[in-house]
Amino acid sequence: MSAQAWLLLLGILLLISSLLGGWIRHTPVTPFVLYVVAGILLGPWVADQARVDVVKHAALLERATEMALVVSLFIGGLKLRALWHGISWKTGARLAGPAMLLTVGAMAVAAHFLFHASWPESLLFAAAVAPTDPVLARLVSVDDADDTDGLRVALSTEAGLNDGAGLPLLLLALLLFRGSTTSTDVWTWLLRDVVWALPGGIALGFGLALLTGALATHIKARSRDTGPNDFLALALLAMTYAVAEYLHVSVFLASFAAGLGLRHAEWRVVRRHPNPDVKENPGVHPPAEVLINPNQRDSELAKHPWASIGLVVSDALSFGDTLERLIGAGVLLFLGIALATYASLSAVVLAALLFFVVRPLAVLAVTARCGYRWPRRLLLGWLGIRGLGSLSYLSYAITHGLPQASATRLSEWIVTLVALSILVHGTSTQPLMAWRASRISRRRDHET
Repeated sequence: MSAQAWLLLLGILLLISSLLGGWIRHTPVTPFVLYVVAGILLGPWVADQARVDVVKHAALLERATEMALVVSLFIGGLKLRALWHGISWKTGARLAGPAMLLTVGAMAVAAHFLFHASWPESLLFAAAVAPTDPVLARLVSVDDADDTDGLRVALSTEAGLNDGAGLPLLLLALLLFRGSTTSTDVWTWLLRDVVWALPGGIALGFGLALLTGALATHIKARSRDTGPNDFLALALLAMTYAVAEYLHVSVFLASFAAGLGLRHAEWRVVRRHPNPDVKENPGVHPPAEVLINPNQRDSELAKHPWASIGLVVSDALSFGDTLERLIGAGVLLFLGIALATYASLSAVVLAALLFFVVRPLAVLAVTARCGYRWPRRLLLGWLGIRGLGSLSYLSYAITHGLPQASATRLSEWIVTLVALSILVHGTSTQPLMAWRASRISRRRDHET
């Protein structure tokens, strides 16, 4: 297919999902599922109008997935306005840390003993499929900065942290592929890719965003600037990415922390310069963006710091959401087409093991002392969609020295597993969340 045909197809899919969005939301099907299905129909299994080679196009896939993740992680952090304490944040950290490590260990053992993969292959596969996806988990992540639902906060925190936290394990697997790993290599990996990269990425992203948010608020309030702030969000992301790459710290954690940092800047501004109309509960100021109308920009309003930072955050959210959906749609269309070439029966077995056994048990283990009811713990165990993060890890490994035979085998496993996750989790999420909402509503009615 020509570039024009690809662009036309993507435009048609975006148009359909936009026009039919109201109806789609009332069905178990999500737009992400539609993109994958459209790719399957277009590929060799049905129309045979397009074929893609994941190994051959790994560099392009790496850039596309990395860009989508960077934007999505930033937006996810920006929506998390709740202060960083409490059981939901702790649960998210447990899911992104101990639960992910348990998942990596279990899936590596399964790949090695069930399908005789080498230990480096097994570790790389497990590292790629362990993190949950911030792009595709839109139905279970926080909706906006006012959303304090504990389940959503925990899953959003997990998705924000584990793409960055899982990368060192992928780098360790690539190190093991060399076959001559010394103690010096291991210590270098530990100090550079774990001790330095992880906290360094968080500190960098948070600090840059906090500084940018404070500076933007001061300058725009003084100048009464009502112009769009799309470039400001783009500038923050570009600076965060570039400096993170230069300093060899985690780009993914830096992006998530940048969203948290900009949100923290907003929180500090409204605490010092609250909206005078907020009288109901002065201790809990609403997010600044909900108190302004971004379509009615008035210079008199913009002189107030709370309104200025509200415009900045509102424009950043709108810009990021659009860019995230656009890139995600293209990658999922690519995935659907690739499935015909890379479908694997062994991957179906591994996917079933991950979805129904490993992930639920890992979550149950780390939430044993959280005080959660069984339904919430089981939902946390099920709502762990895999997606662009896994494809990003795979393409990164291919472009950084993964042997050809291993690249093909792991592409089969990961492409199949991600496609199954999107289809299985994507069609079950909305009914489960609707069931949960009705259950919560009945409990509240009973209490009143």
